[in-house]
Amino acid sequence: MKHRLFLFDLDDTLLDFKASEQLSFAHTMRELGMPTLPDGLFASYQAINVALWRAFELGTVSKEFLKVERFRHTFAANGLDLDPQAASHLFLESLPDNVVLIDGAQQLCETLAGIGEVGIITNGAANVQQRRIAASKLHVHLSFVATSDGCGHAKPDSRFFDYTVKMARAFSHAETIIVGDRLDADILGANRFGIESCWFNPEALANESQARPTVEVATLHQVVPALRGLLAA
Repeated sequence: MKHRLFLFDLDDTLLDFKASEQLSFAHTMRELGMPTLPDGLFASYQAINVALWRAFELGTVSKEFLKVERFRHTFAANGLDLDPQAASHLFLESLPDNVVLIDGAQQLCETLAGIGEVGIITNGAANVQQRRIAASKLHVHLSFVATSDGCGHAKPDSRFFDYTVKMARAFSHAETIIVGDRLDADILGANRFGIESCWFNPEALANESQARPTVEVATLHQVVPALRGLLAA
């Protein structure tokens, strides 16, 4: 295998954020006095949350604004008289208690850590992500965690990747690869930074973007064979 630095997105690549998010959202609403969720409430929250994260990645809103506004907007859109500040606090506090690993994540990180360095690259809130990584037990295989909070810029901004590779013991463009599920953040970021990428695409989505992954996999078990295949290509 030619790669020695493996940069992994965290949410929906190594950790099943969708599962964690749903568990934490349900917990948050129970704590706010709503034991049964109205139909469509979580889906409404998800759509609002995704739109705000896109705005954050474009630099048009701050992360602190996003954390509360997603609940404020959700409650307003669904006619709920609930405290968005309290909801934000409850949700973020519960995320590390609801960690769900994607199948193969532990084995993959352990294998690649024996070959080179494994680092996490995430736009998520630094304190929450560190706690989730610790709860997942993935931290024993990691060399570093690079966050947009620490950098001041988010994926796919090349400044984020400049910041990230300085945390590695060694870096060369030819020996570095990003593994992630997001074409618009992980794969496009790799394209702009001039390194290879592996698109984790378990839902077999069509690539209708400008991002161009080097390889594509449907499961984490396929990553190592795919990377080995690049050497022979």
